[in-house]
Amino acid sequence: MIIGLGGFLGTVSRYLSTFYVHKWVPVSFPLGTFAVNILGCLLIGIFYGISAKSELMTNQWRLFLTVGFCGGFTTFSTFANDNLMMIKDQQFLYMALYTLGSVSIGLFMVYLGQLLIKSI
Repeated sequence: MIIGLGGFLGTVSRYLSTFYVHKWVPVSFPLGTFAVNILGCLLIGIFYGISAKSELMTNQWRLFLTVGFCGGFTTFSTFANDNLMMIKDQQFLYMALYTLGSVSIGLFMVYLGQLLIKSI
């Protein structure tokens, strides 16, 4: 139940976030999905950092926030579909930037999240 509730909240948050990003910044690049994935990477780094650093987070809260919320919030399947659509539209530069940016910046944000928590 706790993972499902986290997933529900993460999914609704993803939808609203991508909706408003595309509304405010209307570009053909999948900026909403990109922003959500990067933010989700930072959040999961923070949540795992907190759970590893102290006993402030119970196992149930960790599952709620990481598996539930972040799992519902981030959008790897949408990421893969966006890449396929860019390949079909022959937008190879956008596809390469999106993929490389998502992976490299995403990894850095997970690291940054954990580093932020360690420094506290």
